[in-house]
Amino acid sequence: MTTRRAETEAPAKINLFLRVLDRRDDGFHELETLFQSVSMTDTVRVEVGPEGGAAETTIEVSGADVGPDAENLGLRAARAFRERFPVDGCIHVVLDKRIPAGAGLGGGSSDAAAVLRCLHELTGAGAPHELAEVAAGLGSDVPFFLTPTGLALGRGRGERLVPLPALEPRPLVVAMPDVHVSTAGAYTAVSEERNGAAPPSARALAVQDFASWPGVDALSENDFTSAVVPTRPAISAAIEALSARLPGPVLLSGSGGASFGFAASDEEAMEVAEALSEVPGLSAAALKTLAAPPPVRTARTSPEGKG
Repeated sequence: MTTRRAETEAPAKINLFLRVLDRRDDGFHELETLFQSVSMTDTVRVEVGPEGGAAETTIEVSGADVGPDAENLGLRAARAFRERFPVDGCIHVVLDKRIPAGAGLGGGSSDAAAVLRCLHELTGAGAPHELAEVAAGLGSDVPFFLTPTGLALGRGRGERLVPLPALEPRPLVVAMPDVHVSTAGAYTAVSEERNGAAPPSARALAVQDFASWPGVDALSENDFTSAVVPTRPAISAAIEALSARLPGPVLLSGSGGASFGFAASDEEAMEVAEALSEVPGLSAAALKTLAAPPPVRTARTSPEGKG
């Protein structure tokens, strides 16, 4: 009997714009956002089998601290897949974490989507719309990481997606202060800042609005900035450091605490990331935007571990 194994990279995301619209009856806010995947990744490996074995679902996590295993989105994704589709044998998920939690970079959501992609490759179960339904039940950002391109317009909670043609890879710097931002707290801060004022309305956007980087830059904004940044000096300092060194727009990603800015070249991105990483309490990475999800690699192993 053999164990089937699949492995892939789970990329982080940034929000090229993010607008918080009206509060819905279910308690969530309507969003309007532009997702872009970037080259910071976790590594996700999923093992299924042997056939006829115990129907356990387990996880093993190394690297960045992401809290209790029972709350891990990768484990929840594996369990949700098993509830929706038949899986013969155990499911074991192995995560090597590099994307920090609570930074607005979508690491947990990307891990969950990567688990779903791996399980689909291993079992053949799950049409694209079915996987998207499972993903939406796990979290608002998870469906984005199942899209075929690295760029997508998100509405609703972020789960209603329009995949967009990929733009040419662009270098950027992500600054990550040692700050964890609660998403729920960030939404509360936005509501308190608005103090009953009417939220913005959705815009009429078309695919051609995202056909070039200058067009995307013209739309850049993040409604969490004015609500979250003034209460987080470390985030404010990171944004100021990026703004002083980079020519393009500097934004929060999601509700923070990571922020990012685009560089004119790979060399500039590396120089800025190295300079910011010398600041106490701040780490930074030189990255590139991605055009598509990383591929899933599959293999079979014998009980002795031989391929």
